[in-house]
Amino acid sequence: MPEVPFSHPADWSFPTAVRFGPGRIAELGSVLTGLGLSRPLVVTDAGLKLLPPVDATLAALIGVGLGPGFFTEVKPNPTGSNVENGVAKLRAGGYDSVVAVGGGSALDAAKAIALMATQDRPIWDFEDIGDNWKRVNTSHLTPVIAIPTTAGTGSELGRSSVITDEREHRKVIIFHPRMMPVAVIMDPELTLGLPAHITAATGMDALSHALEALSSPAFHPMAEGVALNALRIIRQWLPVAVADGLNIEARSQMLVASGMGCVALQKGLGAVHALAHPLGALYDAHHGLLNAVLMPYVVQFNAPAIADKLALLARVLELPDEGAGAVVEWLHALRRLVGIGATLRDIGLGKIDVERVAAMAAVDPCAGGNPVPLDAAKLSVILQAAMTGRF
Repeated sequence: MPEVPFSHPADWSFPTAVRFGPGRIAELGSVLTGLGLSRPLVVTDAGLKLLPPVDATLAALIGVGLGPGFFTEVKPNPTGSNVENGVAKLRAGGYDSVVAVGGGSALDAAKAIALMATQDRPIWDFEDIGDNWKRVNTSHLTPVIAIPTTAGTGSELGRSSVITDEREHRKVIIFHPRMMPVAVIMDPELTLGLPAHITAATGMDALSHALEALSSPAFHPMAEGVALNALRIIRQWLPVAVADGLNIEARSQMLVASGMGCVALQKGLGAVHALAHPLGALYDAHHGLLNAVLMPYVVQFNAPAIADKLALLARVLELPDEGAGAVVEWLHALRRLVGIGATLRDIGLGKIDVERVAAMAAVDPCAGGNPVPLDAAKLSVILQAAMTGRF
């Protein structure tokens, strides 16, 4: 069916207020002043700080007389130290808000900085386990306005951040419902010209969120519907965005699908993320690339438990065949099409401590959302497949 054009302005609220469309970054100043905020700290990463998206952000703030602070000490896999340094900057400058600009790393770090600015406990006390989130002091949280520049994590619509604990060499999910940004500006113009390899990796990350949410055995029919539509959009538009980085329609569609994937993942994640987290923490690998490689092997492993969902997905995606085999082949073909290798070795991970990664993955919170119960032995099987390209 023909796709409804997305490259035009629109506002919606699901789950937070979104201003979407080309050029909407110009409204940032009015968003802040409308919320009664006057002293923002812009948080981004070092690679983005001199590029047009940040220039446009600063121009929008300065244009309405707001003099922002600037924090750029964010690694591609943000760390606890990054968050601590950002909190120190925010407190020292007396900033009343955080403007998060960038991909998932910058957005995750920014949300964590805003959360921790008013806490007296260490960040690790808020790991997404049990009721840890109830430990957060919510009496005067710092508001976040999120501006995504990649279509990947969808962190702008999320209630958590993934932060690396450098001491334990593991990725930790920090969660609280009020980590959700108070406003989001989705401006597809800020993603124009993003390099093809970054577009591919981040797009496959968005796909992994929607696919694992769909696969999760949890009951959340609304999230499942959002996941299916995100997958449909990604199938059509990710190859276009990779092939033509200036295609505003493809960029718009992918930005929306990325946010949808993050909304859907509240239903649950699974083995893809359970494995990607320790691999990223131990080997500093790109999260989206890891997910792209792992996905087809995880789907093949899970297929007996989710046959009905995979059959539905094959129909929604209008694949030539139905069932698990068709979905697995589509994932392999899409990965090839966007220029990502088939194995972990292909993306530079030739030497992996399988036993250690599998053990860490088995206790990762995402493992509990997998449709097939996981342990270290089963995760080792998946990991070996992702290393060799075959079960």
